[in-house]
Amino acid sequence: MQPEYIIIHQQVAPYVAHIQLNRPKELNALNLGLMTEIKEALKVLDADESVRVIIISGNEKAFAAGADIKQMAGRTAMDMYTIDQFSTWDTIKKTKKPLIAAVSGFALGGGCELAMLCDMIVASETARFGQPEIKLGVMPGAGGTQRLTRAVGKAMAMEMVLTGRFITAVEALQAGLINRIVPVELFLQEAIKLAEEIAAQSPLAVKMAKEAVLKAFDSSLEEGLHFERKNFYLLFASEDQKEGMQAFIEKRTPVFKGK
Repeated sequence: MQPEYIIIHQQVAPYVAHIQLNRPKELNALNLGLMTEIKEALKVLDADESVRVIIISGNEKAFAAGADIKQMAGRTAMDMYTIDQFSTWDTIKKTKKPLIAAVSGFALGGGCELAMLCDMIVASETARFGQPEIKLGVMPGAGGTQRLTRAVGKAMAMEMVLTGRFITAVEALQAGLINRIVPVELFLQEAIKLAEEIAAQSPLAVKMAKEAVLKAFDSSLEEGLHFERKNFYLLFASEDQKEGMQAFIEKRTPVFKGK
């Protein structure tokens, strides 16, 4: 079936796919339907050998301006527990291929959390990041208190979460939340450029390297080093490792096949 809330661009560059959030009138507010479509699209693209990197974007005005409040306002605690909307986020987190968020305009609440769920963030000069849930009498529930704190530190995370203040792209870059800032008209092109650079590497090495970096956030240094070393050794069983090192010796560009 054709998605209702997203547009899937299968090949915006070699081995690069693009998922565009498509609720422009609602500033791409994240309702259950949209999140389900993102989850299902990522499952398909993650299994597609013609895709090595995936970009998620909104439009120039908004990446996503938060959750769909109208959908949640009348619900009870038991409603929220039964719906278990965050199980979708847990599935998205398991995507093995690198995810790049291309952010322009508002990335607020769930939008900020979705951007942080990605592995890298390319932002336009107009990007604004925030967790304004406190102004609605609630708090972040999709990782806003955890991923934001790991990205920008306790002090800034506390201020953003407890006051709802938005930060600019410049502040986000200085705090380590995003990778780079570009003019509005270039934010998607720059994300594609970054994706192409990653897609040119060995797909197996990229997946295992992503796993190892993420492991640093939920393990001790000793456990993380052990995991890193295991993945390093495993890559020596791949054809890509043989090709990459032989190409280096022969002073040529390697041709990686993901095997």
